[in-house]
Amino acid sequence: MKLKLALITALGAFALGGAVSAQTELSLWYHGAGSANAEEALVNELVEEFNASQSDWVVSIETFPQLAYNDSVGAAALAGELPDILDVDGPVMPNWAWANYMQPLGIDEATLEGYLPGTIGRWDGVVYSVGLWDAAVAIMTRRSTLEAYDIRVPTLEEPWTGEEFTQALMTIRDSGDFEYPLDLGMAWTGEWYPYAFSPFLQSFGGDIVDRETYQTAEDVLNGDEAIAFAEWWQMLFEENLVPGTSQDAADRETGLVNGNYAMSWNGNWAALPVVEAFGEDALFLPAPDFGNGPTIGAGSWQFGISATSEHPEGARAFIEFALQDRWFTAFSDGTGLLPPTASAAAETENYAEGGALEVFYELSDEQALVRPVTPGYIVQARIFESMLADIANGADIFDELDAAVDEISRDIERNSGYGH
Repeated sequence: MKLKLALITALGAFALGGAVSAQTELSLWYHGAGSANAEEALVNELVEEFNASQSDWVVSIETFPQLAYNDSVGAAALAGELPDILDVDGPVMPNWAWANYMQPLGIDEATLEGYLPGTIGRWDGVVYSVGLWDAAVAIMTRRSTLEAYDIRVPTLEEPWTGEEFTQALMTIRDSGDFEYPLDLGMAWTGEWYPYAFSPFLQSFGGDIVDRETYQTAEDVLNGDEAIAFAEWWQMLFEENLVPGTSQDAADRETGLVNGNYAMSWNGNWAALPVVEAFGEDALFLPAPDFGNGPTIGAGSWQFGISATSEHPEGARAFIEFALQDRWFTAFSDGTGLLPPTASAAAETENYAEGGALEVFYELSDEQALVRPVTPGYIVQARIFESMLADIANGADIFDELDAAVDEISRDIERNSGYGH
């Protein structure tokens, strides 16, 4: 009897000890289900290593197709079923923070010193998210193409002026050697429009919304600078300098390499095939300066903590574990995307000194501007996309600009200023 009692006591103690040391489960939602590149595999590897690195937490990952992800998060927020850790697109984050989907990240900001600006998600002066990578856009072409038409090779220090850029396109068009001198990527829709094309507007001196107050688009989206941008934008299509909105997706993917296009406005994720095709003849050029400085987009996918997480300390521990140069390097080497720190870039295959994509880190560091940091951005982006597509297709410029301004301003008013 004593032996039986001792055994029961020992088993109870063992069970209690096991319960005390059991890992608490954390849920993570990720947007890249079925990714064609190594990104999803690396996210899973990150989760596995974190789980094995400590005994307090175990992260369970659920993946979603990117096109369905944001809607899934919105539905989960309404149902009170958000995960602990959210994957969030940088420009979308202010809306999720304002809508109480997310809570402040709560990490020491000194940890983020030296990061590319686009990898840090701030709303109302507070950090809510941080990314393990970013992206940058450049004009992709061949040195031999520019030399053939006696076109100056621009640099970060001396980019093309708007006039130089437009004249270069016309010179190439008039040669008849290419189907189009420039590919803007009109086959792509959605976030590509504000990410890739609003920097042209900003370089003219306009913007999607007034960033001083975030209460109106008046004057910045329909003022003189915006009108000049819109006239230039429509001219590109009228003068057959770029493919229109009916561009075939396959042409977007291969048109530059196949010789259909002389230049392509595209991101660093698409740069390695250009290097493979053109070798040392490949050029990645900075954005032109239309008078207000050259600008490219910034801000990619980031990790944050949901507002309803019961274990924010565990979610924070996972994100802090991810903020290591070795992970930044791994994601960069696996996907071709930009590492967020110079020290990580120095260890990558493509962004180290002399690497094939080294210039993209410099472009991001020198020219990048995040999209408008406001909860209203998700509406403003859709309005901007529709406006640009209509102007490209020949709509009246003044009507389109004024209509977009009115629609953006009404949305801001309906949402009581979005908390600014």
